[in-house]
Amino acid sequence: MRFTSEQRLDDGVLEREFTLGEIPGTLWTPESTAPVPLILMAHNNGLPKSQARLVARARHTTAYGYAVATIDAAGCGDRPRSAADEQARADIRRAMRTGEPVDEIFESLVGPLVEKAVPEWRTTLDALLALPEIGGPVGYSGWTALGIRLAVVEPRIAAAGFFVGGYVPRAQREEARQVTVPLLLLLQWDDEGNPRQRALDLFDAFGTKEKTLHANMGGHTGTPWFELDDGNRFFGRHLK
Repeated sequence: MRFTSEQRLDDGVLEREFTLGEIPGTLWTPESTAPVPLILMAHNNGLPKSQARLVARARHTTAYGYAVATIDAAGCGDRPRSAADEQARADIRRAMRTGEPVDEIFESLVGPLVEKAVPEWRTTLDALLALPEIGGPVGYSGWTALGIRLAVVEPRIAAAGFFVGGYVPRAQREEARQVTVPLLLLLQWDDEGNPRQRALDLFDAFGTKEKTLHANMGGHTGTPWFELDDGNRFFGRHLK
């Protein structure tokens, strides 16, 4: 891991950009004299790590005493996309304009994104936990499809918060039954791109005995800010 820039923000948070091979990432750490727990934070379906909502969430979470890290995994953010990814994205835009079904197109896009992203997130986790300022346990927050796979294959993840507002491939819907860590799921009741019943079915499918669903009125981007504070209290119960 090589840090390429750093700045101390006005709230005391240290923000550092890093590269790990071809993986670009950002790490936020609070002022602390002892190692702090880590939260991996991912945006839905490959949006960039620099997206304003993700950065705001990360900085707010760091203020609660966590290190927070995000990356642009393969095919995500500004990293090169395959011709198949680009075609799938074009097909989604066309289908949404014309009102055609989009599930199979999302399946062809999101499934491969998850498959490519998981190994890079695990490599990043290895490097982050080697830093003296970061201890454990580890939490995960954000993109549901990626988080399901990570929670199944990565034993170091102790708790997860999912935003169920993005397409979850069939493979991850099946894998949900294997997820046993504590979960907090956020659902926007009127999410225009996410059928409510499918999200409720996914919540029911998770195998963990400790799962909580927070549902709020409004569309895809309308999640109330107070849910971030509730999420940090959830992580406080399991990571501290």
